[in-house]
Amino acid sequence: MTDLSRIVSLEAAAPAVAPTAAGVAAPRAPRRRVRVPGRVWLLAWLVVLGWSLVSFLGEDHGVLNAGGLSAVGEFWGAALRPELSAAFLRATLEAAATTVAFGVLGTLLSILVGVVLAPVLSQTWWAPASAPGAARVVRGAGLLLSRAAVALPRGVHEAVWGLLLISVLGRDPLVGVLAIAIPFGAITAKVYSELLDETDRAPYELLREAGAGRATALAYGLLPSLLPGATSYAFYRFECSIRSAVILGMIGAGGLGLQLTLAFQGLQYAEMWTSIYALVILGALIDRWGAHLRRGSSRRRWSISGAFLAVLVAGSVWHLAPDLERWFSGRTAELLARLVDDLVPPSLPAGGWSQLGAAAVETLQMSVVAISLATVAGLLVATLAARGGRSWPRRVLGWLARQLLLLTRAVPPPVWALVVLFVVFPGPLPGAIALGVYTFGILGRLFAEVVEDLDQRPREALSELGASPLASFAYAAVPAAAGQLLAYALYRWEVTARETVVVGVVGAGGLGALLQQQRAGFDYPAMTTTVLALIAVCLVVDLLSLAIRTTTR
Repeated sequence: MTDLSRIVSLEAAAPAVAPTAAGVAAPRAPRRRVRVPGRVWLLAWLVVLGWSLVSFLGEDHGVLNAGGLSAVGEFWGAALRPELSAAFLRATLEAAATTVAFGVLGTLLSILVGVVLAPVLSQTWWAPASAPGAARVVRGAGLLLSRAAVALPRGVHEAVWGLLLISVLGRDPLVGVLAIAIPFGAITAKVYSELLDETDRAPYELLREAGAGRATALAYGLLPSLLPGATSYAFYRFECSIRSAVILGMIGAGGLGLQLTLAFQGLQYAEMWTSIYALVILGALIDRWGAHLRRGSSRRRWSISGAFLAVLVAGSVWHLAPDLERWFSGRTAELLARLVDDLVPPSLPAGGWSQLGAAAVETLQMSVVAISLATVAGLLVATLAARGGRSWPRRVLGWLARQLLLLTRAVPPPVWALVVLFVVFPGPLPGAIALGVYTFGILGRLFAEVVEDLDQRPREALSELGASPLASFAYAAVPAAAGQLLAYALYRWEVTARETVVVGVVGAGGLGALLQQQRAGFDYPAMTTTVLALIAVCLVVDLLSLAIRTTTR
């Protein structure tokens, strides 16, 4: 079993420990730091949350659209009678195969990119201990340049890559694959490089001193100890790729996302629920597969999974049947050059800096409201979703809570945004609610796993004294797990800020909505500026999250 949560945290903007030029964390001289108390961070958070809610609720046209309540009733009523005709089930199976193929091939390509780029992103590669002073400067510059080169593809959401690729290649089946592989490849390369730097370098140094090249020393000195963590992270990326494949389908790439969008546009709620149930089943299978691998380390278990994955790869290539000649045609090169020419140089949107700044602030507010909603709801449900209940009513409630969490995280944020837009007027609030509902499913599951790993004796003692499950959870479990729960919430805040773009493109506000308006108007230079603004917002959130984690640790 590998520590996946620790590995996933390496996706953040900066590592927790800064290695030296030799790549080994060394003790530093004591340095005075200004530590901001946790209660100050909490107060600041509440102020920003209150300001965000007041600005969202103070819209001139009001918030609630009472006329949409009947549509919401019809939508949820259709959950009991999904479309089950043979023709539609065949279409759903075909769409699900497309979504899985996007996820499988996108993950495979991103892992390949990550393996190739990770060495040149690592301090291990650029700063050998024996390098003289001038060489250290050159290699330090090389490290910074290599990290900067992947910052842009890592910071742009896969939905934005999908929009750009569609404008060049139309609905080519490989659009979904590449849109996943570009950002996820950069993210994987960054995580793998951090793993390289954290690994014991003694075997690597011995091989280097014996005259081996850097590539050879990496392959034989470090790679064997990296395999478990790298493989576990690859399966985590596969789970993320499937969710991203659905979002890409909603912007036109195909698969279950496209089927969901078409059903929604035709108000065919029964068909929507068939697609949603397909997503839930797919999400449950992948969750079980990933959990099965993370809870065991036997070679047989990994070998069977590897063989099954190879079958999935072959089946995905056969299903998508990509036409590689089209990718390397003169027409594609011409369209790509025209797109680059349209995007560069960037320009301000029609409303200038004020419009861009307002949309950026709105995006930040959406992320704060969404993660606050998800954290509170996740804490409340985690007490029921955690396994270990002894009575049958408690086990039934736990199963229902886990299915609720599965449903909310299996359905992508744009779908929740469309549902919320039935009863809430367009703007940042429905986007924040949609992201909050989706993130609640993920955080609730993570919180429940944290609770399951705690010492249960204090909680059981309170229950025996008559405390309710919620009270025993609040007074026994939350204090013991507060640090880990906070770390998960802050990590998801970083992800949520990046995902505001996917609810924005369906009209839910923020920089995503601005990006969609610019795309509809073919204002590509302004699109570039908006994407750069989104990256800046995500960087601010990353740094704030890192500061909170550091000062409250």
